[in-house]
Amino acid sequence: MSLFSQRPFSERTATWLAQSGLHPLLARLYAARGLESPDELSLDLKQLLSPVDLKNCIHTASLLADIIEKKEPMLIVADYDCDGATACAVGLRGLRMLGGTETPIQFLVPNRFTMGYGLTPEVVELAAKQNPKPKYLITVDNGIASEAGVDRARELGMEVIVTDHHLPGDHLPKALAIVNPNQPGCTFPSKALAGVGVMFYVLVALRAELRKRGKFTNETQPKVENLLDLVALGTVADVAQLDRNNRVLVSNGLKRIRAGISQPGIQALFQAANRDPRKANTFDLGFAIGPRLNAAGRLADMTLGIRLLVTNNADEAITLANELDRINRERRVIETGMQETALSHLAEDQLDGTMAERTSICLWNPEWHQGVVGIVASRLKERFNRPSIVFAPADGSTGEELRGSGRSLTGFHLRDALDLVSKREPGLILKFGGHAMAAGLTIRKSDFEKFDTCFQQVASELLTKELLERRHAHDGELEIAEFTPEIGDLLAEEIWGQGFPQPVFYGEFEITQQSLMKEKHLRLMIRPIGASDPKIGGKPLTAVWFNRTQSLPAKAKLAYRLVTDRYQGQARVQLMIEAHDETPGT
Repeated sequence: MSLFSQRPFSERTATWLAQSGLHPLLARLYAARGLESPDELSLDLKQLLSPVDLKNCIHTASLLADIIEKKEPMLIVADYDCDGATACAVGLRGLRMLGGTETPIQFLVPNRFTMGYGLTPEVVELAAKQNPKPKYLITVDNGIASEAGVDRARELGMEVIVTDHHLPGDHLPKALAIVNPNQPGCTFPSKALAGVGVMFYVLVALRAELRKRGKFTNETQPKVENLLDLVALGTVADVAQLDRNNRVLVSNGLKRIRAGISQPGIQALFQAANRDPRKANTFDLGFAIGPRLNAAGRLADMTLGIRLLVTNNADEAITLANELDRINRERRVIETGMQETALSHLAEDQLDGTMAERTSICLWNPEWHQGVVGIVASRLKERFNRPSIVFAPADGSTGEELRGSGRSLTGFHLRDALDLVSKREPGLILKFGGHAMAAGLTIRKSDFEKFDTCFQQVASELLTKELLERRHAHDGELEIAEFTPEIGDLLAEEIWGQGFPQPVFYGEFEITQQSLMKEKHLRLMIRPIGASDPKIGGKPLTAVWFNRTQSLPAKAKLAYRLVTDRYQGQARVQLMIEAHDETPGT
């Protein structure tokens, strides 16, 4: 059963926020998301937390300043997702900006299918063959678990600087320096920095160090804030918690995109996605721009994506963005096929009722593509409200290993659950890592059934009945007069995302018309019950429920997002339906 509940908020706080000049609707929404005073409303750059409290950040800046002064060759080792690609681009652009073109700096992104994740010994061997051979390896969005890779780098005469945000294992690698807000002993107040945010902080500290050494003044120093469009994209695409510090980063990055002064690669991605950058919002970054960049790492090579983000040539950017768009369309086809196969596999469990008894979902298929398993796991998690792990054969393992990607529910820490499985059954999981909500792992194909059983047991122990119930938090009802394009625009301009959720409203509607679009999306004409306000004029509103084919009754209580749709120069309200409250008596 689905449970619907309104987010609680303090009326007093909402009034206080509104009295400070905030729109009353936003005041209510912000109060429901934990803001307590008008002082918290500012997302100006000067509100950013200082790098001083980010453990080893100042020390790393001093090391990098020494490297730049000596013009010693560096190589950035990136991850193959959007966060890793943007972190790499920020690192390359920022170090060149601060260190000049005389300091050799290259990048390398591992092939996820043959080398796996992170700074593995194989990646280090490849790095050592670059020309010139790097003296320093800088990891972005990876490295915190790369003990063997760091050891191998030192054997080959290279030192490693780790910048990462993932949770560490039991032991830290013996790197020259580690910057990670989640490492032991780090007092940085925001643990939610994405990998790209960590790299940005290193650059801020490096600029201060170089300024202290007399290379720049306040007036002549390079503007590393010009890289915030990349920081915004990586932070949102990695589904990082949007605490205030991250909202400052994202807000200022979006300002650059809306002002038309973002990197050529980001402008090209907006064009390929047919989105207007002047009206860019977090939804665009997370669901239109990020997936196109991620597609390179899923099906091909993220080198393509990084090249796009570092080019200053607009024509080259358009060419690369169009290629990423093509790859993303291919990814969608593969994803659809895998999802259909997965649902078919689970159909029998649904029919005999055993699905309701399962606390987790684990699937694999010899035909599945390992670059897309994470997306399919996410779709299954959303559909069944269960932690889901999807596996595919691992390339380069002679068919004996499976690589999996998992997605979790709020309240069930996926990486910790895998750690518990690993401790109970040593050797069952060959390697793993990740976050509370997402993780990756490798197992032997012959151990799949055993892993499924063990993970199911851990999930049964840790998941409560309340966590397994599908919950829809909403922001209450809108006034009739609030169903306007102006309100849709107002909401679109704000910074919403993980931990600071996009507003979802709730209300009862009369369904005046419904039909299917493309045979899989429900298109509705609906009217709020009691809609007599002249601004509405009694006319039905357009609503869309994606991936829903079942019709609704004549009256329905719905959870929805309010957006502004523009067609042929006309702005109109459109409701994006999220859920139908079928609870008896509501």
